Amino acid sequence: MAKKATGKSSGTKSKKSASRTGTKVARISSGSGGSSKANGFDASEAFVKLLQSPLMAELVAVAATAALAALAEQGFTSSGATKRKRAGTAVKAAGKAAAAAVGRRLGTELDEIRAAAKSKGGAKG
Repeated sequence: MAKKATGKSSGTKSKKSASRTGTKVARISSGSGGSSKANGFDASEAFVKLLQSPLMAELVAVAATAALAALAEQGFTSSGATKRKRAGTAVKAAGKAAAAAVGRRLGTELDEIRAAAKSKGGAKG
């Protein structure tokens, strides 16, 4: 399946090299044209570093806080509905609240990055 995604199929490749091409599908689509490890970039390491970053920890905390607040609000305000319907509504509201909170936080972070980039750009030119 990965062999089809690369668009390269030759009958002279061994099974070992064919299995390696499946791992290069994402690298080819990135537009680098070559092996990304040769360029010094490893996507798996970058992903692990992203997960370990303070921003990710903060986003998880923001999402959890918003979800907990939405669950508490639904628990107090929806007393007329059945338990099953109230639980479903509460979970939906918690998911929406968490997504909105993460979106707001990421927007704030991007605005700060843009402002920092403009100030550096103005200092250079």
